[in-house]
Amino acid sequence: MTGFVLDSSLVLQPIKPLKPRLPRNPRLPRSSITICAVEPRPIKNGGGGRRSSMEAGGGGAPRRRNPRKSSYGTSRRSVIKKSFAQEQVVFASPVAKDPVVAIIGGGISGLVCCSTLEERGIRSTVFDTGVHGLGGRMATRMIDPQPLVFDHAAQFFTASDPRFQKLVDRWLEKGLVRECKGLLGELEAGGRFTPIPSSTARYIGVKGMRPLADSILCQNHVVNIVRPCWISKLEPFNGMWYLTEKEKPHGHFDAIVIAHNGKCANRLLSTSGLPLLTRQMKRLELSAVWALLAAFKDPLSIPHNGAFTDFEGAFVKGVDSLSWMANNTSKLFPLHGDMPQCWTFFSTAAYGKRNKVPQENIPRVTAEKVKEDLLNDVELALGLSKGSLQRPFYTRVQLWGAALPTNTPGIPCIFDPHGRAGICGDWLLGSSVEAAAISGLSLANHIADYFQSGGSQPDDFAVGLHDEFHAVAGHDIGQFPGMKSEKQVLEP
Repeated sequence: MTGFVLDSSLVLQPIKPLKPRLPRNPRLPRSSITICAVEPRPIKNGGGGRRSSMEAGGGGAPRRRNPRKSSYGTSRRSVIKKSFAQEQVVFASPVAKDPVVAIIGGGISGLVCCSTLEERGIRSTVFDTGVHGLGGRMATRMIDPQPLVFDHAAQFFTASDPRFQKLVDRWLEKGLVRECKGLLGELEAGGRFTPIPSSTARYIGVKGMRPLADSILCQNHVVNIVRPCWISKLEPFNGMWYLTEKEKPHGHFDAIVIAHNGKCANRLLSTSGLPLLTRQMKRLELSAVWALLAAFKDPLSIPHNGAFTDFEGAFVKGVDSLSWMANNTSKLFPLHGDMPQCWTFFSTAAYGKRNKVPQENIPRVTAEKVKEDLLNDVELALGLSKGSLQRPFYTRVQLWGAALPTNTPGIPCIFDPHGRAGICGDWLLGSSVEAAAISGLSLANHIADYFQSGGSQPDDFAVGLHDEFHAVAGHDIGQFPGMKSEKQVLEP
């Protein structure tokens, strides 16, 4: 907490909680939250002249009376004037015998976290914004009636960590993933293709990436799923975290996990009473990447230079807007050569940065420009004459505005034991499916160990709250641990 002292005239003082406005029910326990805030010296009336904005009352869930006031009945503005940092929530009550965890984010990290918590006997609820399904960047889009199938985020993954390999082996046994044997390489402008040596196994979801994410939850029995849901507020009260979505309550929990990132996560944390988590999350920098999904009636004209006849995926080099291209049909349906060819094209991070717009409302003119830029550069990468690339009969443009991390603290998870809150995600270790899974696994075990300890020595469980960040190395579409082609550094 010493980091909250701003100068010699400011010291950290506990704000003494006053009695709540409503009579306390003598059968209910006293507030289990204490608050520390930066107070100017001297402190009048022992610091009790005004209540902290996060003071907890007794007798049930917080109720909003005045939209300009917190649920605890005190204006935040008066406290913010007196403090130059967000107050730290400190839970002092014993850990519940049967704790429940809220996981905000249903990507691979959040899903592995809830699955691991279940293995440790801990219940959880996953809140996810996905309309079509879970998985986050484990995304697959299916277009009827063909159907056309595109993996339009994570393209494949590798395994180098024994803990992740154990998880992948389980998926293999259940038929959820398979090893990808298609030709992968680097494609230079003009059509020069160089295969990447098969130095490590590559894996894909048998029916695409999203079904793999959905299947993780099918194996669980004590996990509740709420989607689509945008948790907009976290409030500490009486030893619990209360979650709401635009004033709609979504229950109370003994601990929370933030398993997503970007501006929504920053906004959620900024008023939560978790300043150390907030600071670490705000240090994260993310790239923006455009995805173009395109379906062609006939196979693309792939140059034949004697070394190959076709490829499944290629990292593109020396082309302004294009970083990756992959044939989903060849990858997912290798025995069905008569199907339309569904390709995924990804932009470079630099192009994404130059052409970034609000991803929730992409202007039509921008979408058309991105489509044409990427198709022109596909032509250039393949070494085709201008205008000779066949026109796709279906296209869709999507912007991943918070695509991949460009910096990382290089730790598996973050946990604030005083606030009983943690963060997991691929960005904590890099930018890969493996990093996401290891992060979720690590945080779940850390939380389970904390619960098992009873929470009596919280400082022993603080992790990742002060680690510095460094640049992420890898391709513009992520990292693939164990694969030899890992040369580029993502641009911020």
